[in-house]
Amino acid sequence: MEIESMVANSALIKAREGGGSKGRSWKWKEMLRFPQISQCRQLAMNIERDYYSLCVKQPIGKKLFQLFCRSQTDLTTFPLTISSVFPQSIQCVFTVQKHEQSCIQSLEIDPCGDVFYDCREDLHKYLSGDPFMQYQESMFFDRFLQWKMLERSPITKQTFRQYRLLGKGGFGEVWACQVRATGMMYACKKLEKTHVKKRRGEAMALNEKQILEGLDSRFVVNLAYAYETKHALCMVLTMMSGGDLRFHIYNIGVPGLDKDRVRFYAAEVCCGIIHLHQKSIVYRDLKPENILLDDNGHIRISDLGLAVRLSEGSLVRGRVGTLGYMAPEVISNKHYGMSVDWWGLGCLIYEMIAGHPPFKSRGEHARTSEMERRIQTEQEAYSDKFSKEATDLCSLLLTKDPNQRLGSFSGGTEVQSHPFFHKINFRMLEAGLIEPPFKPDPRQVYCSDVQDIEEFSSVKGVTLDHIDNNFYSQFNTGSVPINWQNEVIETGCFRELNVFGPEGSRSPDLDRSQTPESPRRSLLDRIFRRHVRPVSQCVCVCVLVYVKAEYSCPLFPLTAPGRKQAEFGVRRELLVVRAAQHRPLRPLAAQSFKDTETTHNYKGGRSVRHWRSQHSMCLFVFVLIS
Repeated sequence: MEIESMVANSALIKAREGGGSKGRSWKWKEMLRFPQISQCRQLAMNIERDYYSLCVKQPIGKKLFQLFCRSQTDLTTFPLTISSVFPQSIQCVFTVQKHEQSCIQSLEIDPCGDVFYDCREDLHKYLSGDPFMQYQESMFFDRFLQWKMLERSPITKQTFRQYRLLGKGGFGEVWACQVRATGMMYACKKLEKTHVKKRRGEAMALNEKQILEGLDSRFVVNLAYAYETKHALCMVLTMMSGGDLRFHIYNIGVPGLDKDRVRFYAAEVCCGIIHLHQKSIVYRDLKPENILLDDNGHIRISDLGLAVRLSEGSLVRGRVGTLGYMAPEVISNKHYGMSVDWWGLGCLIYEMIAGHPPFKSRGEHARTSEMERRIQTEQEAYSDKFSKEATDLCSLLLTKDPNQRLGSFSGGTEVQSHPFFHKINFRMLEAGLIEPPFKPDPRQVYCSDVQDIEEFSSVKGVTLDHIDNNFYSQFNTGSVPINWQNEVIETGCFRELNVFGPEGSRSPDLDRSQTPESPRRSLLDRIFRRHVRPVSQCVCVCVLVYVKAEYSCPLFPLTAPGRKQAEFGVRRELLVVRAAQHRPLRPLAAQSFKDTETTHNYKGGRSVRHWRSQHSMCLFVFVLIS
């Protein structure tokens, strides 16, 4: 291993070990400083007042609503009921007696099902009434508004620390990064603007970003932030420190994986596909390189650049994906639907067991035409590595006819019920309660050495214009609400910052009578930078031009507290006197002038006012910039 990779790996491992509270900037509390509640007035007027959105879907909103319930004597038993940590709480039955019999019947029919669904829905219906109205008048809702203001803060590259290069894609590179304020580790996918424009990939990039921000699945990488720099579009995604499945299949020991790992990974990929299909999304690029492992050994589907959202009952056509994993109907350029993803799952399971793809032997470099012929006409071969159940599952998933393929009839339910998965409890799996059979070594970096990753080539002859800026504005949307809130909670920032006054009173930042504090300036800023002028002030500049002599008076800036001409008159005279301190101009200081005034308005609301004071020998120009 080269010294460059050793240093990069050491820095990344240290950052991962120090994630969370240890990885925060020493100024993290200032970065997450609550705005004064009076500054949240506009947000309070515009925010959607929907119970499910504010109190159920949004993690911080849910926690604050639970705190509100605990503060009310008649609602103290409800926080446990609405908590996702205890969805099967027996308290639900005692709270809503009328559903007791239906809960018992549901338990007898399906013990693993959602036994208390009707009970919980009734509780939410009650809480969305008067309790929700009272919550909106409480200090807990005001605190929620403060968190939302922080969530909507601008995101730039200064928000993150950058570590080693993890990989390279079609449009750019993937880097490990860490949020300075929370210490959370992420992977930053940088799409070079010139590459995107040259290859006309704007629609693909925006499509991936929009699909990811609409997903919330533990089996698909989550988008936390989307922002732009001068040269790149950046998507900050879930950090998957365990590497991809291709690395584990081919780079650790004998090619292939043991049966327990194959079953576990296949089950989680199956859940991920189901979640995508429930959102009417066809993935279309299932392969080992796109299946990533996290620190604990769970997997997530990544790289949704080729994914497409279908309207109900519609099909799509297009030769996209990776040869060797493309379904026969994709190669034939026919219309297809969700079934192409089940073909991809069959290819993935086959490769994890055999140590090579189903239609290509290990180390073979087959031509494109030959690979297409095999996929469309030949039957895959099964060695003694395949159990009876594995052989049956792969053959059903790799059926040439998409209408006969497993998963085409009732979606993922029939795939999950196959005997190959008989040891998997899918409800526990979706809740994250099953221990993975393999946990990555936290002291190892599961990716290629830095020097083995090819340097991304530069593009010449491509210029960016205002049309590109319109596209960038759609991409640059900042933080994704639910994922940002989860980050704040998981890193402990919510627990440490969500503090109220003594005995449940409002803290000073929640007191509407308090005036907002001015932002604190760092020591270096106070030493080396000029005083920052408040927005409410305006600047006056006096420019004097000598007409009959080659003399120009330098600029004399003076801050004027008001914008009215009457208030400005005294300042203007002071400027005349100040300018007249120059020896050649002293005789002119006491003389009268003929004034003219003009005002120029510019975009963004900025205006510049000019006063011209004319004299036979000189011309004073007073400029007021507001």
